[in-house]
Amino acid sequence: QVQLVESGGGLVQAGGSLRLSCVASGRTFSGNAMGWSRQAPGKEREFVANLSGSRGTPAYADPVKGRFTIARDNAKNTLYLEMKSLKPEDTAIYYCYAALGVNGVAWGQGTQVTVSS
Repeated sequence: QVQLVESGGGLVQAGGSLRLSCVASGRTFSGNAMGWSRQAPGKEREFVANLSGSRGTPAYADPVKGRFTIARDNAKNTLYLEMKSLKPEDTAIYYCYAALGVNGVAWGQGTQVTVSS
């Protein structure tokens, strides 16, 4: 059974940093696209960043470019999101996801990130 478990969220002041982790289990994901999305209160879930499955090419949403870095450690089956220069508008629940091909997408349970002004 595929499972994604996020950690690393918390409360941080504006300008601070956090590092989110997403540990995947149930299968290896080295050839799968993986990424992060977030959902702020009262808003729809939005794309944050991902790594393509073939070459691991990163892609970022415009609001986080230059501040967030996505990376993966295939040996640990873990995806990371390094977040710097955090802003109050980054406050959201952050979800990890992994593309499973014909089997759809697996999602984690989410981790809360709160940035105070």
